[in-house]
Amino acid sequence: MTSNVKTKIIMVNVSFTLVLIGIFISSLNPSHTAIAQQQPQQQQAHTFNGTMFQIDNVTFSHHLAIVNGIQMHYVIGGQGNPVVFLHGFPETWYEWRYVMPAFAKNYTVIVPDLRGLGDSSKPPTGYDGNTTAEDLNQLISQLGFKQILLVAHDIGAQTAFSYAEIHPNSVSKLVIMDYIFPGFLPPQFGQNGPWWFTFHQVPNLPEFLVEGKEREYISSFVKMLGYNPSAITKEDLDIYAEKYSAPGAMRDGFEYYRAFPLDAVQDKALVNQSKLQVPVLVLEADFYPVFGGPVQGTPVADAVKEMAQKVTGIKVPLSGHWIPEEQPQFVIKQLAKFFGESNIFTYTRK
Repeated sequence: MTSNVKTKIIMVNVSFTLVLIGIFISSLNPSHTAIAQQQPQQQQAHTFNGTMFQIDNVTFSHHLAIVNGIQMHYVIGGQGNPVVFLHGFPETWYEWRYVMPAFAKNYTVIVPDLRGLGDSSKPPTGYDGNTTAEDLNQLISQLGFKQILLVAHDIGAQTAFSYAEIHPNSVSKLVIMDYIFPGFLPPQFGQNGPWWFTFHQVPNLPEFLVEGKEREYISSFVKMLGYNPSAITKEDLDIYAEKYSAPGAMRDGFEYYRAFPLDAVQDKALVNQSKLQVPVLVLEADFYPVFGGPVQGTPVADAVKEMAQKVTGIKVPLSGHWIPEEQPQFVIKQLAKFFGESNIFTYTRK
């Protein structure tokens, strides 16, 4: 859905009528929730945990940890002080593949799959920022780290912000990439945000409509939000589609949007208690096909300035929403500068 015409059609379809249909379907088809509750993925734990792989001759490994009542998958590699990368929707840890090797030389790179997504287990609840922040808190504690550098994109930014607010002494610097926070939406995005915010919050209906068409839906998302959608290749789409085709995975992706009303309450409460003191770097898109082209101003950074005291905003040139994949070299350079690191090796796509 890249044209304005198609966008308007979707916006019309996402109406009060859909809400009623979604509620009706939820009463007839509760199987998604039932499936999502089933798997702690015990069999996977024996075959997956500790498996090593390489990106650009840098070794990483897969691991599973029990945190906050769920099983969380994460990838780890490198050595030194920890830097944590949190992915967005509809992605997994894999979205950081171009950035990870550059920092593994000087840092311990930790890249989790968020609750319900990728190879993490898929509980029916707990997709608000405060709960997912506790997931991260327990993972970092288990790994034995006291303070981290934290980088997050899209819905991962909600987890990151909540974690930094609740555990301010545990985060030395925070990077937010292209996410508008519930409760602090920029005026140009309207009261409820873009159309897909509303669509994804309809109970049960989105997953019902998308089931069996996960790849097509993810592909449409990439095209309508990317300046250079070819940066996410067919092979990359296959990888994302495989993970989001797993039982309960797409539902859990939508659950992050369904948590937005609670996130708004939590965000306002945290900010009212104290604006975030941790230095924040905001990287945001330069271009959105779905909104007609170039982005005016820096709406994401402007909104984050209402939430944090020390904010630096940068618009990423020639990039849409998929910043770590569309412009990885720019990201690497900006993160290295923000971290005060001069000895970062660059990663060249093959």
